[in-house]
Amino acid sequence: MISSKVSNLSKQTITSTIGFCACGFLLALACGNILAQSVPSLATPPPSGPNAQSFQGSVPKGDVSAQPIDLSLDDAIQRGLQTNLGILLSSTQITGARGEKLEQLQSLLPSIDFSAKETASQVDLPAEGLRIKGFPTIIGPFGYTDVRASMNWSLVNVQSLRNYLAARHNFAAAQLSAQDARDMVILTVGNAYLLVIADETQVDSVQAQVNTSKVSLDQAVDNHEAGTAPLLDELRARVDYQSLQQQLIAAQNSLEKDKLALARVIGLPLAQSFNLTDKAPYTPFDQLDASTLIEQAKRNRKDLAASVEQAAAASDQRKAATAARLPTLSTSADYGDIGTTLAHSHGTVDGSGTLSVPVFDEFALRGHAQQAQAQLDSAQEQLNDRQAQVEADVRDALLDIASAQKQVEVSRSSVDLSNEALKEAQERYANGVSDNLAVSQAQQSVAQAEDQYVASLYRHNVAKLSLARALGDGQEYKKYLGGK
Repeated sequence: MISSKVSNLSKQTITSTIGFCACGFLLALACGNILAQSVPSLATPPPSGPNAQSFQGSVPKGDVSAQPIDLSLDDAIQRGLQTNLGILLSSTQITGARGEKLEQLQSLLPSIDFSAKETASQVDLPAEGLRIKGFPTIIGPFGYTDVRASMNWSLVNVQSLRNYLAARHNFAAAQLSAQDARDMVILTVGNAYLLVIADETQVDSVQAQVNTSKVSLDQAVDNHEAGTAPLLDELRARVDYQSLQQQLIAAQNSLEKDKLALARVIGLPLAQSFNLTDKAPYTPFDQLDASTLIEQAKRNRKDLAASVEQAAAASDQRKAATAARLPTLSTSADYGDIGTTLAHSHGTVDGSGTLSVPVFDEFALRGHAQQAQAQLDSAQEQLNDRQAQVEADVRDALLDIASAQKQVEVSRSSVDLSNEALKEAQERYANGVSDNLAVSQAQQSVAQAEDQYVASLYRHNVAKLSLARALGDGQEYKKYLGGK
């Protein structure tokens, strides 16, 4: 910085100050200290962490290929762990928490600065009120050079120490939340993948029903033209056929939309077509002990551990508010060379210690303490709620698995029975024993049974993924989808 002020009736001064970081580092090493230049706090909000909606988005990665790509469940999950928005926001949250920890750490360490100053002055004595007969009215120009390193250190400050400990807990909480986000991505991607599999199965099922209905329609048309069946049979068969065609169009649309949703959560370009290579497995679970699984979840769930760290951070912040009433001890010192030139200079040193005791700042101290206590109470209540939620997640997943498993078994039996009934109805109609009303009703039963089977199989696999998430064991999702 160079400042200049010129006047004929006043002092003329030119001062230039130049900071040399490299020289300051050398001086700090010579003094046996670590250079730490103090940086003012930035009034920027911390990076926001992921929410439930964040895991439905991603940052697209890769080029669009003209040919469809094969996509397994493992491939989809690995893509999601790299590009899902929830993962990316968790990483930025870690960076912000690390920055806060470093900032609080600096308040416990010495701050060392270096400056080099060259000063030139010329003084007008009458302008300063000095009029001495026979004495020159103008003095100068003259100048000096000052090269100096200064240090400031808060030796005893309990509030700063507590703030640093709170920042460490917040950083640990951010790391744990990032690990929990990986389980959330696995659950989200797995759910989207299984939904597309269910849609494909549904499309195949409806397509098969359309083909069967077309055979029945052709048979009714032939019988009507031959005069062996009334027009009502043909009309009924045609309505059934067109109704199934509409269901097929709706199922195909749902499939394409759910494939877009899968591409969104794994960062695949939306224009990229792909084929799923895995199919929905079905392996029944053995009887599981809820109490054992709940204890396992409490040990493994990273979101619960993050809540513990957040509560510990709030506790340290509350203690920091109390420590604001305590005295602080700080010291400052500077050492450098000053003289007309560096070759004609002499070392000078200055040091001081300061004991600061708050005397009257009661309202601010009370307000800060109340705010910190409110944050602590809120963090503790959220921790208690999280503990209860962990248990609820495990119990919900176990109930869903047991229910969906029974539904799969019942619906699979219903599919077999309805197909057998349809075959019997078709044979009776072909032999002229009955009209095609029984065929129409049997086709509706088959469609309903197929829908229930596909839905129950999807719910069963999603419930197993939810159990892996509830236990904090999402990385081992294959073990759960394949049975246990």
